[in-house]
Amino acid sequence: MLLRLLGVAGGAFAFGFALVPLYDVLCDITGIGNSKDLLRPTSITAVNTPSADPDRRVMVEFVAELPTVGSWEFSPVVYEMAVQPGKLYEVDYVARNLTGRDTVAQAIPNIAPGKATAFFRKTECFCFTPQHFAQNEERVMPVRFVVDPALPSHIDRVTLSYTFYDNSTRVAAIED
Repeated sequence: MLLRLLGVAGGAFAFGFALVPLYDVLCDITGIGNSKDLLRPTSITAVNTPSADPDRRVMVEFVAELPTVGSWEFSPVVYEMAVQPGKLYEVDYVARNLTGRDTVAQAIPNIAPGKATAFFRKTECFCFTPQHFAQNEERVMPVRFVVDPALPSHIDRVTLSYTFYDNSTRVAAIED
């Protein structure tokens, strides 16, 4: 009986380690999740790349999500944009604090399909740092980005999605 219980415990432990690569494979197949490099700013050396196809356009969709209802208003100013790979673009998101108190919020980005993540570079983004909001404050927050011309030709639509979290309690605990 003891050997069987140890075997079950060992199997559960091994299964836990196997979940990480299984999750990565699932994210690669579905194009959802896998945000390893989304929060790291990257530098762009050339804004207009000579190797870019001037006739190519990629549709970029902008999505805003809130994990809870009623405490924030959060949305993009435009919902989609046709962009030329290799050129720098800017889009604005608007957030309004309806929590009834001063607070701190953080946006977590996600890019779909997952294979496009390596080709979507944000040069400026409100998601890089926590945002401090006064009570009832409304703010326009820009995102500047470049779609790499090396984006595979079969990808003609990319979705940039942000989930906006109120994390004032978590940030206050870290700063103490």
